[in-house]
Amino acid sequence: MRSTRPAAVPSRPTALRHRGRRAAVGALLAGGLVVLTACSTTAEAEDDAPADGAEPLTVGVFLPGSTSDTGFMESAYLGYERAAEEHGDAVELSFVEEVAAADYEQTLQRFASTSDLVISVGGQTDADLRKVAPQFPDVKFVEIGGPADAEPLDNLAYYDPQQAEAEYLSGAVAALSSESGKVGFIGGVELPAIVNASVAFANGAEAAVPGTEVVTPQYIGDFNDPAKAKQAAAANYGVGVDVVGQIVNLGKQGIEQAAQDAGASMIGGPVPGECPADGPYVGYVRTDIGTEVEHAVQSVLDGTWEAAQVPFGLTSDLGGTEFVLCTDDADTAATLDELTAALAAGEVAAY
Repeated sequence: MRSTRPAAVPSRPTALRHRGRRAAVGALLAGGLVVLTACSTTAEAEDDAPADGAEPLTVGVFLPGSTSDTGFMESAYLGYERAAEEHGDAVELSFVEEVAAADYEQTLQRFASTSDLVISVGGQTDADLRKVAPQFPDVKFVEIGGPADAEPLDNLAYYDPQQAEAEYLSGAVAALSSESGKVGFIGGVELPAIVNASVAFANGAEAAVPGTEVVTPQYIGDFNDPAKAKQAAAANYGVGVDVVGQIVNLGKQGIEQAAQDAGASMIGGPVPGECPADGPYVGYVRTDIGTEVEHAVQSVLDGTWEAAQVPFGLTSDLGGTEFVLCTDDADTAATLDELTAALAAGEVAAY
C-alpha cells in the first residue's frame, strides 16, 4: 500500500481511558525502577466482558525501549492501546518499558508469573525469552521481531514483521529521491532481521534505479542512541550520500540532525510523521508492530493461537506494512506502486 502526506502523529502515545481500576506496580530491579501499568477497560468495550464470571485474559507486554521512541516500541504500544479499547473486560493488559538488557530475564519471569500471555517486542529479547518460556509451560509467549529462522517452542510463537519488505521499498524511494546516486543505511543492533533489512534496502535501490551506489551499512549497536546515530549519518553524508534509510528508534533524532546539518534527506518510520516542506524526510516506512500485538491477543481469545512462525507484511494477509511518500512526484509514486505490487505478489524477493 502507499499513501501520501500523513496527518500529524502525536509524539507520545495517548493515555488509555479506563472504566475500571488502574494500578501501578513498581518492580525494583538491578538496573533500575521498572513500572508496570495494569489496565482494565473502556466503557466503549463493555460488550466484550467475560461471560459467566470468567476471569479476563491477563496479558503482559514487554517493551524494552521507550513507548515514545517513534519506532518499534511506540508502534507496539499503540497496538496495546487498541487492544485494550477493543476487548474491554475480556482482557487485563499491563506493560513495562525502558528495561536494561541485564534485567530482561527477570522482567519476563515477573510477567510470566502473573500472565496468561506474554508478548515480548524486539529480537534483542530472544535469548532471555527462550530461557524463560520453558519455565512457564502453561503461559503462552509471543516474540515480535525475533529471528525468522528460529524454531518455535511448545509455548513460544514468533511473529515476523518482515521488515525487509518495508526496507526494500525504503531503498527504492531512497534511490528515486537521490540526486547524488549514493544512498546509505543505518541499523541499531546487528540482529539477523536488521542485517536482512539492510540487504533488502540495497536490493530495492538497485531495482528502482539500477547502478545506485549503496555504501556499506552501519550498525551502531543501539537503537536508542541519538549521538551514535548522528555520527553514523554524518559519516554517510560526508562521503556523498544524500538519502539515508534506517532502522533505529530514538536514534532517529540524531540522523535527523545530521541530515539537517548536511542539507540532506532521510527516511523515517515505523511510525509516520509529518512531511513539512523544509524537513529532511522523503518518506516513511510504516511497519505496524501494534497489529501483531492485537493479533496475539485476539488469537488467544478465539482459540487460534499456535506456536509457529507467523509472517506479517506485504506478502501476508495479516498486513502491517506500507510506505508513506512525502512527494507528489508521479514517477516516484508509480515506481513505488509497481515494486509494492511485485513484492506483495511474490514476483520479487526482498533479499
